[in-house]
Amino acid sequence: MIENFRRLHPDDVRRHVVGTCFKTGPPGTVGAETEWFVTDPRDPGAPVPAASVRAAVEGSGPPPGGSKVTYEPGGQLELSSAPFPGLASLHDALAADIAHIRDALAPAGLVLTGHGVDPHRPPGFQAEHPRYLCQRDYYIARGFTEAGPQMMCSTASVQVNLDIGADEADAARRWRLVHALGPVLVAAFANSPRRAGRRTGWASTRQAIWAELDPCRTASVLRDAAESPADAWTRYALAARVMLVRGPGDSWTSDPGLTFGEWLDKGEPTLRDLEYHLSTLFPPVRPRGWLELRMIDALPEPYWTVPVAVATALLDDPRASAAAEAATARFAEAARVPERTARLNGAGPDWWGAAARRGLAEPVIADAARACFEAALSALPRMGASALVPVVADYADRYVERGLSPAFAEETSRC
Repeated sequence: MIENFRRLHPDDVRRHVVGTCFKTGPPGTVGAETEWFVTDPRDPGAPVPAASVRAAVEGSGPPPGGSKVTYEPGGQLELSSAPFPGLASLHDALAADIAHIRDALAPAGLVLTGHGVDPHRPPGFQAEHPRYLCQRDYYIARGFTEAGPQMMCSTASVQVNLDIGADEADAARRWRLVHALGPVLVAAFANSPRRAGRRTGWASTRQAIWAELDPCRTASVLRDAAESPADAWTRYALAARVMLVRGPGDSWTSDPGLTFGEWLDKGEPTLRDLEYHLSTLFPPVRPRGWLELRMIDALPEPYWTVPVAVATALLDDPRASAAAEAATARFAEAARVPERTARLNGAGPDWWGAAARRGLAEPVIADAARACFEAALSALPRMGASALVPVVADYADRYVERGLSPAFAEETSRC
């Protein structure tokens, strides 16, 4: 065990990655994080003070299902579930917690809305914690003056948390599969065609923002399928620029001007510094002792549960997993997220870019999505989650079978 404040040796980084970030065990546990914009339906473009939201939520008591309530820099409300031993129990707990928050906001005339990007309001920075202030300064100093504030203040997602794998071989298989599934998940749940009142031309403007933002910490970790997941994450972490350094008390330093590997060569960082550095890396699949899927746009009620159910079924059920591997085989060869949005029109297949731009209007991705949804629907009863079949089937009928992402469905239907 590495002591928190002992200076790190280079071998300590990989040791931490293997023992903590890629800790293996029998799969079956699932968690989820849902992010929401809080709006006033009487004036959706009006800013809602985060202080008033906090007061309403705190006054209602803790959520009954045990979810943790936090707030993003723009005031987005996040509910993070505890890990559960299956989809059914996760859904029941998180649905109860969402309802609890919704009821807490109702007397103030406020509602939870699910979009990948705030469709009405420009970025409004409301955070006071020094960490977020330094993060904002970092992005501005690095030249991401537009994408940085947009990501921090105007985006929201559904994050799915799944086990690493039963053993090293299973972990490598799941790691490759979840990256190959990335374009399908982006397209099937693309729900952010508008930003600050205007159409952007993207099905997932949220994914486009992430593709623009600081590639050393937002690009995909996977580059070579032959590279072990632990080696890939170690390489990525060492090459990423240090965003901020925590000093005594609540003091922070933004952008000290070196990568973590360069800092390590100086013999200065501790385990505490490494853990914090890893928390500032935001690839679409992040290993944290579990696989955190970060590429899915936020969705409205009742559909937030669909990506959780589909992703869990495709990774945890053996038959569904095999079907997903077959359906996404061509994406596995091009699993790397583009480092800059400018590459989206470049040569070669860029499935992540196509998914963000066109959603399920991209025929190859739409075919893969249909196969994956069919496999997931077959798997849910085997996983003790038959109660989720109707909502997943409804989503498939409304969007996936028609080759429509939610972002573009409004063009053909007002349902």
